[in-house]
Amino acid sequence: MRKRPSRALVPALAASALFLAAGCSADPGQSSAAARTPDAGASATSTANSDQPLAVAAAPAAAATSTAVARPGAAGGKARKTSLKVKSYDSRTRRAVISTVAKGTSSPSPTGTPTPAGTTAPGRTAVGDVIASAPAPGAPDGLLAKVTKVIGETADGTEVQTAPTTLDTLLGGDDAKGTVPVDPASFDVERLLPDVKVSWAKTGDIHSGPEGTKVPLGSLRVDVATKVATAEGAPASADASVSGFVQVKPEVDFSYGGGASTAATASTGSTASGPGAAYLGISGDWTSQWALKGRAGATAKPVRLPFAKLHADPVLQVGPIPVVVNLDLTCYFEISGDGRVTVDVEQDLKGDFKAGGTFGTAAGWTPVNESHMDSSPVRTSVTTAGSVKAALGAQATVGLYGAVGVTADLAPYLRGEAAGTVTATTPVGSGTKSDVAASGSWALYGGLDLSGTLQIQLAIFGTPVIQHAIPLGTLHREWKLADGKM
Repeated sequence: MRKRPSRALVPALAASALFLAAGCSADPGQSSAAARTPDAGASATSTANSDQPLAVAAAPAAAATSTAVARPGAAGGKARKTSLKVKSYDSRTRRAVISTVAKGTSSPSPTGTPTPAGTTAPGRTAVGDVIASAPAPGAPDGLLAKVTKVIGETADGTEVQTAPTTLDTLLGGDDAKGTVPVDPASFDVERLLPDVKVSWAKTGDIHSGPEGTKVPLGSLRVDVATKVATAEGAPASADASVSGFVQVKPEVDFSYGGGASTAATASTGSTASGPGAAYLGISGDWTSQWALKGRAGATAKPVRLPFAKLHADPVLQVGPIPVVVNLDLTCYFEISGDGRVTVDVEQDLKGDFKAGGTFGTAAGWTPVNESHMDSSPVRTSVTTAGSVKAALGAQATVGLYGAVGVTADLAPYLRGEAAGTVTATTPVGSGTKSDVAASGSWALYGGLDLSGTLQIQLAIFGTPVIQHAIPLGTLHREWKLADGKM
């Protein structure tokens, strides 16, 4: 598993996930992994393929450099695990060097081509071979490619010219479906602000992060505390700050249904290829607790400040095939308002989420999104008239073999507003003290803004190309936390 040197590394192993949001429901239930995994057209494929579905699981550490090869259209050409390895890859020229590791050794030896019996015979890899590889030198996002030319032998193996291809050339008419937790220790972390702390916990009583920080097993937590610009003219006592944490327990949802496409091809006599159904997305549990204090120098247009970027390349083992998922997560806070209101608020938020894209032959690619969140105010205070809105959220992307498929943004927020008047009345000629009356009201709200897109690169499944990005939709829900009068 490759680690990017420009990022500070959270110690430990490999895995995946993230992505967040779009779509929202007030229903607090339905949070199990099984309930969150969509059926991605299973009804269309369940009777078309009598074989057992391929298992989908996190690739073991020993398979971190695994490779599968298929030869579509050839007898015995179905995808199988092989000792072939991608020794190196040049993304500019799309040339790769393929070697093989002899049984019982860790050293490369001359390359081989899969035979119908499933063994690896000595010789060159052949034109038409489709290769799926876990992250390899020069291919940090994994490699899914078709051999178009065998160039020749080198000291490291056979050099070949490759071209992009799609997953259906490996999976064919098979079915595969699964939800795989992401190892929180596999994320590379780039801290964008000084006071950012990252914590995680995994089985075996392994923990990383500040001493005393409690993190549930399988969860990743990012804490931040920073000052923000104070509104012009605000008193010193109104210094503004944001603090809190985002905690995510991510899972990757993957499914592929090839049977429906095969059946349709047989019944119509067409030469169409590709799956009858597919799904790619991210789901998981979400917890955040954060506070906004003071009079922020807000503007009508939201100002977003990222404080951490995280990346992981988990490998899913789909039958014999290593499917590399690329996950990026950017945590941020965002503030807008009129710069006049002073607040001291804190909110807890817990729930789950699911976001992704599902494919069916009738509807094509469509969004899948859910979010069930419950919140509670910890403290609430609003003074002076004005308004402010602050979000502590995360934007995520999830893709396969370096091709981004889904972008989603989950932004839980706090919104405060206050309105009021002050009047003074002094009786004429009375010489008495004036009567001063103040009246007004204030309210605090919690909410969720969710948005995102399905990208053209989702065609990596072998489905028809998306002509343009498909919005997940901008979804919005808001609830009152507290209010009062003065």
